[in-house]
Amino acid sequence: MSGQKWETRPLEIWGRAKELRARWQRSIDESAAAPGSLLAHGNTGEADWSVGFDSLNIVEDNPHGAMLASLSDEYARKCRLAAETRGWGRELCGYVNNCWGSMFLGYQLDGSGFPMRDMSVPFPDVCDQHTKRGQQCMDYSPIPRWGNDCTMYLGPYDPEREKALIEHRVQCTLNVINEIERVFGKRFDDEKLIESMDARRQMEEYGLEITRLMANVPTPLGVKDLYSFYTLGMLTKLDPDETLGFWRALRDEIKWRADKRIAAVGNERYRWIECHPPAWHYMKYYRYMEKYGAVCLGSQYTHTMSGPIELDGDGAFVPRAKPAAPPDRPVRTREDALRRMFTDARGPQIFKIDEYIRPSAVLEFAKGFKADGAIMPLWRCGVGCTLTRKEQALQLNGIGISVLHYEGSQPGDRTDLDERRFLDTLDAWMEGQGLRKLED
Repeated sequence: MSGQKWETRPLEIWGRAKELRARWQRSIDESAAAPGSLLAHGNTGEADWSVGFDSLNIVEDNPHGAMLASLSDEYARKCRLAAETRGWGRELCGYVNNCWGSMFLGYQLDGSGFPMRDMSVPFPDVCDQHTKRGQQCMDYSPIPRWGNDCTMYLGPYDPEREKALIEHRVQCTLNVINEIERVFGKRFDDEKLIESMDARRQMEEYGLEITRLMANVPTPLGVKDLYSFYTLGMLTKLDPDETLGFWRALRDEIKWRADKRIAAVGNERYRWIECHPPAWHYMKYYRYMEKYGAVCLGSQYTHTMSGPIELDGDGAFVPRAKPAAPPDRPVRTREDALRRMFTDARGPQIFKIDEYIRPSAVLEFAKGFKADGAIMPLWRCGVGCTLTRKEQALQLNGIGISVLHYEGSQPGDRTDLDERRFLDTLDAWMEGQGLRKLED
């Protein structure tokens, strides 16, 4: 490759990650078919209460819908059409219409029957469409649906409000657990929930280490590869011990690459960040940008694996500062465990609301990764995916970081993305910064 400065090599852990993801995909069909097993739509958020039910597999529609968009545009279009003809328009998230359109069609990409869900517990999230997602599968089956809330507030830290909101989240989750026990006659194992606490905390520590290592020059890992890993154990639920072992091994390999200066892009000379996920059907534009020696470091969305983060005085990523925790008390019950897991009611670092709470968040992210530029999509649906994008661009421009906007339907929907125009726009943007392709 022209202008190569550093050694590159494939990730050794790649095969292991593919097997874990494939096993998760298989587990969906197996849970739907196995007598006595339960398949739930939704996600547990930061407190993974699903581990307390032996026979429960909980599946979020984000990774499923994104995978369909990536694997087959033809099939994904059929799915979205099936959803749209039933009244679910294109203003709804493409992930959702890909996933539940498959249900409406009655078959999956490989031709097998769609694994019907037994319940819906929509992901408690600040994105306003998450609470709507459970309705498609609930109305079609029908199945029970329980809601949970994602708390947040603006302004300075308020200890009384914090306490009340965290208690509200705890009670919401307890209600879901109690209702599943009541409706399906399943026993919840408090001990398993308590045991999972340490694994979740350790996984976030590994994620934070990887985030820090990615800030190195050259970066040992680009975001295109990170997208293959960051949902494992989070949006895609797996065995906790196996998940922890995977993240430990991934951290070790990225650290080795950083120490040896093994680069994600051998001719790295331009570093950029993004906001929220890309068009999943067109991820090859990351490789296109590599022709300029440009590498993407990710976004506050992709680095959810690290938990809420911020920069310290030395410019390093650290966990977001929290108020002093109350004295540790023994964790003996599910209530104790959930109160220990829910520790911050101000909203997650990764989403738009944080720009109002701490306007410097996107600037910190860019500075921490030593970014030269930012590419920010303006999606036309999935309302939360576009809020504050223009304001963020102005903030980044203010510290000398160039920003490119492009338009499209939504990450899981190819309909309105003009790929040729997108590449032409990338060329004009890079050339406007004085950079020409190193190869073509």
